[in-house]
Amino acid sequence: MALAKEIVRSRKTVNRLHENKAQVNSISMHLGESIAIARTVGHLSKSAEVMKLVNNLMKAPEMATTMREFSKEMTKAGVIEEIVNDALDSALDSEDIEEEIEEEVDKVLTAIAGETAAQLPEAVRKERMKQPARVQEVRREEEAIAEGVDDEEELEEIRARLAKVRS
Repeated sequence: MALAKEIVRSRKTVNRLHENKAQVNSISMHLGESIAIARTVGHLSKSAEVMKLVNNLMKAPEMATTMREFSKEMTKAGVIEEIVNDALDSALDSEDIEEEIEEEVDKVLTAIAGETAAQLPEAVRKERMKQPARVQEVRREEEAIAEGVDDEEELEEIRARLAKVRS
Protein backbone atom coordinates (compact mmCIF):
# COMPACT_ATOMS: atom_id res chain seq x y z
CA MET A 1 0.00 0.00 0.00
CA ALA A 2 2.78 2.35 0.71
CA LEU A 3 4.04 1.68 -2.76
CA ALA A 4 0.65 2.52 -4.26
CA LYS A 5 0.62 5.80 -2.29
CA GLU A 6 4.04 6.70 -3.65
CA ILE A 7 2.94 5.90 -7.23
CA VAL A 8 -0.14 8.13 -6.86
CA ARG A 9 1.97 10.95 -5.37
CA SER A 10 4.58 10.66 -8.09
CA ARG A 11 1.87 10.79 -10.79
CA LYS A 12 0.44 13.93 -9.16
CA THR A 13 3.92 15.41 -9.00
CA VAL A 14 4.53 14.59 -12.68
CA ASN A 15 1.22 16.24 -13.59
CA ARG A 16 2.13 19.34 -11.56
CA LEU A 17 5.52 19.44 -13.27
CA HIS A 18 3.79 19.35 -16.68
CA GLU A 19 1.46 22.16 -15.57
CA ASN A 20 4.41 24.19 -14.28
CA LYS A 21 6.31 23.58 -17.53
CA ALA A 22 3.28 24.78 -19.56
CA GLN A 23 3.04 27.90 -17.36
CA VAL A 24 6.77 28.62 -17.76
CA ASN A 25 6.42 28.23 -21.57
CA SER A 26 3.42 30.56 -21.52
CA ILE A 27 5.35 33.15 -19.47
CA SER A 28 8.29 32.80 -21.89
CA MET A 29 6.00 33.45 -24.85
CA HIS A 30 4.46 36.49 -23.15
CA LEU A 31 7.93 37.85 -22.43
CA GLY A 32 8.95 37.28 -26.08
CA GLU A 33 5.79 39.06 -27.22
CA SER A 34 6.51 41.96 -24.86
CA ILE A 35 10.06 42.26 -26.19
CA ALA A 36 8.77 42.23 -29.80
CA ILE A 37 6.20 44.91 -28.96
CA ALA A 38 8.89 47.02 -27.30
CA ARG A 39 11.11 46.70 -30.39
CA THR A 40 8.18 47.60 -32.67
CA VAL A 41 7.41 50.66 -30.54
CA GLY A 42 11.08 51.69 -30.76
CA HIS A 43 11.12 51.29 -34.54
CA LEU A 44 7.85 53.19 -34.93
CA SER A 45 9.13 56.07 -32.80
CA LYS A 46 12.33 56.22 -34.90
CA SER A 47 10.21 56.13 -38.09
CA ALA A 48 8.06 58.95 -36.73
CA GLU A 49 11.17 61.03 -36.03
CA VAL A 50 12.47 60.39 -39.55
CA MET A 51 9.09 61.31 -41.03
CA LYS A 52 9.09 64.56 -39.04
CA LEU A 53 12.55 65.40 -40.36
CA VAL A 54 11.49 64.58 -43.92
CA ASN A 55 8.34 66.73 -43.53
CA ASN A 56 10.44 69.62 -42.27
CA LEU A 57 12.83 69.27 -45.20
CA MET A 58 10.16 68.68 -47.84
CA LYS A 59 7.47 71.20 -46.96
CA ALA A 60 4.32 69.50 -48.23
CA PRO A 61 2.49 72.57 -49.64
CA GLU A 62 5.47 73.48 -51.82
CA MET A 63 5.76 69.87 -52.97
CA ALA A 64 2.06 69.80 -53.85
CA THR A 65 2.49 72.98 -55.91
CA THR A 66 5.53 71.52 -57.65
CA MET A 67 3.65 68.31 -58.41
CA ARG A 68 0.73 70.29 -59.90
CA GLU A 69 3.12 72.26 -62.10
CA PHE A 70 4.84 69.04 -63.13
CA SER A 71 1.48 67.52 -64.01
CA LYS A 72 0.60 70.55 -66.13
CA GLU A 73 3.93 70.39 -67.95
CA MET A 74 3.50 66.67 -68.61
CA THR A 75 0.01 67.37 -70.00
CA LYS A 76 1.43 70.09 -72.23
CA ALA A 77 4.18 67.74 -73.39
CA GLY A 78 1.57 65.09 -74.19
CA VAL A 79 -0.50 67.60 -76.16
CA ILE A 80 2.57 68.87 -78.00
CA GLU A 81 3.58 65.29 -78.81
CA GLU A 82 0.12 64.60 -80.20
CA ILE A 83 0.26 67.75 -82.32
CA VAL A 84 3.70 66.84 -83.66
CA ASN A 85 2.55 63.30 -84.42
CA ASP A 86 -0.54 64.62 -86.21
CA ALA A 87 1.59 67.06 -88.19
CA LEU A 88 4.00 64.30 -89.18
CA ASP A 89 1.15 62.01 -90.12
CA SER A 90 -0.48 64.72 -92.21
CA ALA A 91 2.88 65.53 -93.84
CA LEU A 92 3.40 61.89 -94.69
CA ASP A 93 -0.16 61.62 -95.92
CA SER A 94 0.35 64.72 -98.07
CA GLU A 95 2.83 62.75 -100.20
CA ASP A 96 0.10 60.24 -100.96
CA ILE A 97 -2.34 63.07 -101.60
CA GLU A 98 0.17 64.74 -103.94
CA GLU A 99 0.47 61.51 -105.92
CA GLU A 100 -3.31 61.23 -106.13
CA ILE A 101 -3.54 64.88 -107.20
CA GLU A 102 -0.95 64.30 -109.92
CA GLU A 103 -2.91 61.27 -111.16
CA GLU A 104 -6.13 63.30 -111.27
CA VAL A 105 -4.38 66.16 -113.12
CA ASP A 106 -3.03 63.63 -115.63
CA LYS A 107 -6.52 62.23 -116.13
CA VAL A 108 -7.97 65.71 -116.69
CA LEU A 109 -5.15 66.62 -119.11
CA THR A 110 -5.68 63.36 -120.99
CA ALA A 111 -9.38 64.08 -121.26
CA ILE A 112 -8.67 67.62 -122.51
CA ALA A 113 -6.02 66.31 -124.90
CA GLY A 114 -8.54 63.81 -126.26
CA GLU A 115 -11.03 66.57 -126.96
CA THR A 116 -8.32 68.70 -128.58
CA ALA A 117 -7.07 65.76 -130.63
CA ALA A 118 -10.57 65.25 -131.98
CA GLN A 119 -10.46 68.82 -133.30
CA LEU A 120 -7.00 68.47 -134.93
CA PRO A 121 -6.65 67.49 -138.58
CA GLU A 122 -6.26 63.81 -139.40
CA ALA A 123 -2.55 64.06 -140.37
CA VAL A 124 -1.55 65.61 -137.06
CA ARG A 125 -3.42 62.88 -135.14
CA LYS A 126 -1.66 60.15 -137.13
CA GLU A 127 1.70 61.77 -136.41
CA ARG A 128 0.91 61.82 -132.69
CA MET A 129 -0.13 58.18 -132.77
CA LYS A 130 3.24 57.24 -134.32
CA GLN A 131 5.20 58.89 -131.51
CA PRO A 132 4.41 56.25 -128.88
CA ALA A 133 5.42 53.59 -131.40
CA ARG A 134 8.73 55.39 -131.92
CA VAL A 135 9.29 55.58 -128.19
CA GLN A 136 8.73 51.82 -127.92
CA GLU A 137 11.11 51.24 -130.82
CA VAL A 138 13.75 53.37 -129.11
CA ARG A 139 13.29 51.37 -125.91
CA ARG A 140 13.70 48.09 -127.80
CA GLU A 141 16.86 49.37 -129.43
CA GLU A 142 18.24 50.55 -126.11
CA GLU A 143 17.46 47.14 -124.59
CA ALA A 144 19.20 45.44 -127.49
CA ILE A 145 22.25 47.63 -126.95
CA ALA A 146 22.13 46.91 -123.23
CA GLU A 147 21.94 43.17 -123.90
CA GLY A 148 24.99 43.49 -126.09
CA VAL A 149 24.34 42.88 -129.75
CA ASP A 150 27.09 40.69 -131.25
CA ASP A 151 26.92 41.72 -134.85
CA GLU A 152 28.67 45.03 -135.59
CA GLU A 153 26.43 45.72 -138.58
CA GLU A 154 23.31 45.38 -136.48
CA LEU A 155 24.86 47.63 -133.89
CA GLU A 156 25.60 50.35 -136.48
CA GLU A 157 22.09 50.01 -137.91
CA ILE A 158 20.55 50.36 -134.47
CA ARG A 159 22.72 53.42 -133.71
CA ALA A 160 21.65 55.04 -136.99
CA ARG A 161 17.96 54.42 -136.25
CA LEU A 162 18.43 55.70 -132.73
CA ALA A 163 20.06 58.89 -134.04
CA LYS A 164 17.15 59.34 -136.49
CA VAL A 165 14.58 58.94 -133.76
CA ARG A 166 16.37 61.37 -131.43
CA SER A 167 16.50 64.07 -134.11
